[in-house]
Amino acid sequence: TAAAAPQQGVLQWPLRGPILKTFATGKSNGIVIGGRPGDPVKAAATGRVVYAGSGIEAYGPLIIIKHDDSLITAYGQNSTLLVKEGDAVAQGQTISEVGVDSRGVASIQFEVRQNGQPVDPLAWLPKPGG
Repeated sequence: TAAAAPQQGVLQWPLRGPILKTFATGKSNGIVIGGRPGDPVKAAATGRVVYAGSGIEAYGPLIIIKHDDSLITAYGQNSTLLVKEGDAVAQGQTISEVGVDSRGVASIQFEVRQNGQPVDPLAWLPKPGG
């Protein structure tokens, strides 16, 4: 059963890099992690790809993975998508490559949603350097 409270370390980092933007309720839906163009982006947990495409302009090429009935993760601002809708992915599997945002900054936008609500990804990820 999925715990209602965030579980530190349930998810793994999709990308190793500096946090360029933190989560703020009502202001941002996730965090932005800096990287280099073409760096591999990895699935934060095992799940199934429910969206892979460029239909949401603000996110650029976007991947959304459903992990269980309550938890999904989203990975925006990719360059190359390496999975497609319906694919089963393992935790740590490379799903895409880092792209650049509208300002030319190489990074990804990483979001965690629980029961449809954006939550702070840092509450679910291992502490940096941990």
